[in-house]
Amino acid sequence: MYRYDQYDHQIIRERIAQYSDQVRRRLADELTEEEFLPLRLQNGLYMQRHAYMLRIAVPYGMLSSAQLRKFAYIAEHFDKGYGHFTTRQNIQFNWLHLEQTPEILAHLASVEMHAIQTSGNCMRNITSDEFAGVAADEIIDTRPYAEILRQWTTFHPEFAYLPRKFKIAINGSKEDRAVIAVHDIGLTVVYNEQQEIGFQVMVGGGLGRTPILGSVIREFLPWQHVLTYLEAILRIYNEYGRRDNKYKARIKILVKALGADEFTRQVEAEWADLKGGPGTLTEAEFARVASYFTRPAYAASADQDIDFSARLDDNKAFANWVRRNVKPHKVAGYRSVVLSLKKPGVAPGDATAEQMNFVADLADTYSFGEIRITHEQNLVLADVAVSDLFELWTLAKSHGLATPNIGLLTDMICCPGGDFCSLANAKSIPVSLEITERFSQLDYLHDIGDLELNISGCINACGHHHVGNIGILGVDKDGSEWYQVSLGGSQGADATIGKIIGPSFAAAQMPEVIERLITVYLNQRFDNERFIDTVKRIGINPFKDYVYATPIPVAEIQSEKAYA
Repeated sequence: MYRYDQYDHQIIRERIAQYSDQVRRRLADELTEEEFLPLRLQNGLYMQRHAYMLRIAVPYGMLSSAQLRKFAYIAEHFDKGYGHFTTRQNIQFNWLHLEQTPEILAHLASVEMHAIQTSGNCMRNITSDEFAGVAADEIIDTRPYAEILRQWTTFHPEFAYLPRKFKIAINGSKEDRAVIAVHDIGLTVVYNEQQEIGFQVMVGGGLGRTPILGSVIREFLPWQHVLTYLEAILRIYNEYGRRDNKYKARIKILVKALGADEFTRQVEAEWADLKGGPGTLTEAEFARVASYFTRPAYAASADQDIDFSARLDDNKAFANWVRRNVKPHKVAGYRSVVLSLKKPGVAPGDATAEQMNFVADLADTYSFGEIRITHEQNLVLADVAVSDLFELWTLAKSHGLATPNIGLLTDMICCPGGDFCSLANAKSIPVSLEITERFSQLDYLHDIGDLELNISGCINACGHHHVGNIGILGVDKDGSEWYQVSLGGSQGADATIGKIIGPSFAAAQMPEVIERLITVYLNQRFDNERFIDTVKRIGINPFKDYVYATPIPVAEIQSEKAYA
């Protein structure tokens, strides 16, 4: 994986010194909170409901075991013993004291990590496929390109004060696991007729209060020109994006206002002056960055061994875990393992310091010291030998990391919601816990099959509810917390935005709402038909009719996790 060069070290060292002085001045009341706010946001520090929250950048979701151990150290010594992994492949710590944050940043720098550009109107963390480099369906490994984009976007002077935050995702596999359609810029690896590598460029995707899928503005962009073309896009956005209304400031609004064709014309005209310039990538520069992403020393082994096959036959629990949590690998004899952070009773995406240290140990023992973060808020060991799977499963199970639910209803995406976020209209975590408790019976869960359920505590959509097969949005209703339900959203190559089914529900009604939706699906599905395919085939009306057919009793919701 990538290691800092002298420029990275210097940038981070100088930024920590600058921020430390800013904190000193704030604590001495030499800076007001209003003056300090933009300074702390530039370093990923938010003020939440109860304390400061620090969001740490994890470029394209890749971590070394040493970096994960450092997260565990921060959780144990500066927080309440846990961290929260996000849909941007980052991690957040929610209970920090301001005076300790410079020390935390210094700890991060010691393992080549930082928190810059995780907030504010700038280029955010570059995200990618969590299985990049190992996916069986991979076209090319996008990690070198993601790293080149990271270096290009870091402190780029023209893009430091954009009209609004800006997010880029890159996908190099046949299956889109990076959700590129809902990003400001989404890049997909493609070949042209001459079998040359390039990118399809999609612009103007996003969720929030105006959910829009991106528009393809270029079917093929030669890889050498990716930086200059993206700079042309950003220049148009920087010049014409709205700054008078933050709710209309994202690039998706500009693309919609101009129309995709006119936006493309302006980008192509701008690019004409940049094409072939200093930002053009060379073979030598690509090779320099790609050299950091070396192939591990894989052992020569059979794809299946007798012991593994026998254990699948003899152990149903192990077989269920392999079916849901173990993914194909491009190297024979290896698999990628998803460690579920969705154990019943635990807030989705949360991991304790003890678990983080344990996963770091697993990575060192079984996966060449590397960990990936998924945008579904789980962790991945990307390179596990088939012969080690049973032993790994046994260990992971003992630490609450082997729930066999990847891709199932309880593998839900969930933002921190009203338990933490000052922007939230409603709590997300208690609702997620109640739904998980309702569907905790694994046989029933596996019979339901693939189903994406996403929960957001407010319209900002950090829980990606718009693209959940079932989406739940927290809304304010006369000062009370209510939940709006949508159906039919999906991610991937056929991404769609879900449709609201009707009036909102109280928190305590949500498990029964989900139960009724599932009942319609089970009654209406064809053999082996997924939930999303049934919704697309019959529409939302049968679901809506059944959900609202009889009133759902409102009782006190029970699963409140004690965070305070």
